[in-house]
Amino acid sequence: MTEYNEKSIKILEGLEAVRKRPGMYIGSTDKRGLHHLVWEIVDNAIDEAINGYGKKITVTLTKIGSVRVSDEGRGVPIGKHASGKSTPEVIYTVLHAGGKFETDGYKVSGGLHGVGSSVVNALSKWMKVTICREGKICEISFKNGGKLDKDLKQIGTTKQTGTTVEFFPDEEIFGNARFSYTTICERMQESAFLINGLTMEVIDEEDDKHNTYCYDNGLVSFVEYVNEGKDVLQKVINFSSEKNGIEVDIAMQYTDSYNENIMSFVNNVKTVDGGSHEVGFKTALTKVFNEYIRANSLLKSKEGLDGSDTREGLTAIISLKIPESLLQFEGQTKGKLGTPQARTVVESVVYEKLSYYLEENKESATAIMDKALKSKLAREAARKARAEARAGKGKGKSEKVLLGKLTPAQSKEYHKNELFIVEGNSAGGTAKSGRDKRHQAILPLRGKIINCEKSTVADLFKNEEINTIVHAIGAGVGADFDYTESNYGKVIIMTDADDDGAHIQTLLLTFFYRWMRDLIEHGMLYIAVPPLYLVKYNKDKKYINTNEELNEFKNTFKGKYTIQRYKGLGEMNADQLWETTMDPAHRTLVKVRIDDKALAEKRVGVLMGDDSEVRKEWIEENVEFTLEDDYKGVGSK
Repeated sequence: MTEYNEKSIKILEGLEAVRKRPGMYIGSTDKRGLHHLVWEIVDNAIDEAINGYGKKITVTLTKIGSVRVSDEGRGVPIGKHASGKSTPEVIYTVLHAGGKFETDGYKVSGGLHGVGSSVVNALSKWMKVTICREGKICEISFKNGGKLDKDLKQIGTTKQTGTTVEFFPDEEIFGNARFSYTTICERMQESAFLINGLTMEVIDEEDDKHNTYCYDNGLVSFVEYVNEGKDVLQKVINFSSEKNGIEVDIAMQYTDSYNENIMSFVNNVKTVDGGSHEVGFKTALTKVFNEYIRANSLLKSKEGLDGSDTREGLTAIISLKIPESLLQFEGQTKGKLGTPQARTVVESVVYEKLSYYLEENKESATAIMDKALKSKLAREAARKARAEARAGKGKGKSEKVLLGKLTPAQSKEYHKNELFIVEGNSAGGTAKSGRDKRHQAILPLRGKIINCEKSTVADLFKNEEINTIVHAIGAGVGADFDYTESNYGKVIIMTDADDDGAHIQTLLLTFFYRWMRDLIEHGMLYIAVPPLYLVKYNKDKKYINTNEELNEFKNTFKGKYTIQRYKGLGEMNADQLWETTMDPAHRTLVKVRIDDKALAEKRVGVLMGDDSEVRKEWIEENVEFTLEDDYKGVGSK
């Protein structure tokens, strides 16, 4: 690498419209968007660490509500930029100004340095940057969304290097939101897992809390963290290699579960949508397994293992370091790796290293192969049973289970059909009357399902409601589940907007996550959003979904109005339920998705597990409670 200095910083375009349209830059202005500000600054510090500059990053939640991120990197360049401004002013006020547009500044980079910094500044009430570089301590500050407050000046001398950024989010954009110590700790721990020897420190000054994360063999620790509490088949398999300039680091372990958890990262950026590196990993895995079972005569059938058989119960972390010259992401979100060379390199590394491991570790190899072969048998048996059921054979059991419960859709176009899982018989009756009979089926729940996180397999299938759901969807369950065989293209949870409804919704989500995860992975699970209120005014009416919308109506409407509050779905008429919640042309559905597989595993464990103290602590920190009730039946302005 050549020198990283003032000449490394290139300006592509100005900072415009960030405050007017923050969602375009950080996704949203809720808690996720708020924390995205922290990630942008932390990612810049991490890019320094990836390239060998600095071994520690500290994130501090201050007593006044600001966030301070400090690193031990080279420090932002402090000389004059070609534009005539100081280089820090350019970096923190101009969108697309940074050292990663020039390949010389960074060998490996996860983000576009300067894009995040300037956006965070634009969305902050104030920001202060302290830079240690060239023996100097310099400081520059901004206010009111990125306007220069105090120009860059030297305030001292030092032998240290690094950058400290402190910012206070603008309440006009984010409201009176507060940062979550738990959320920041989880993200910092993940980063520590990915970079061996990097210390990530999180400090909460107000509550006097402190956590430090550092791992010498991070990916192994990452897998152990995800699999904590599960029965594992062998110790974590870990191998690293470098080919064609691409560094590959992989850790993997099999458990007795049937779900696969494959998480991939490129230059410390999570590739949630996979990409060429995951394709290479899966291809090699299937090839290695099939060669092993044939070489050891473990399978009589000529048909080998399917890819899903080799990944059942697998937790794997794939981490790549790719030079800027080879790095290709698909789409603006960088969720999918497009670099073609990554597939070839990963496939080669996994094939070579895993083949050697299986030959040298016979006991572990036997346990892993046994699980894969059992998966194959279960998959074939399940497929045969589903084929017979579709052909009219073996329907007796399903029909008996569903008798008097399921109101089926008339169409055989399964991908167009929708299953509404509805809370209670009253709401179920309303939904039956208001539905589109051709494509919508109704399944009322007559009791609460069990908590699948704390239940054995035997307990699970003793639950009548669970059995009903399994037979209605008709695609199997657990290891036998095949989303392509589902009787419905959409499965929609529709519950009341109260505590009981939320509890039932959570129990159902836990069940689908543990036993039919492919429904979520393939975008087939949804949550219905029925309105909270019906407002009648003059000769018109308006359905309202939130208290905020209701307050806005009250503040802007002049005249008399009446408000009906829906405490349950059963209080709505069939035509009202149809036009607000079931009609595809007008309804709102929330698609259930998994953004972070590792975090999802831990969250389900915390919120649905046995440790009530851990659950209480998380809820108190991350859930906002209110005693306010905005409902008033009649009003005027």
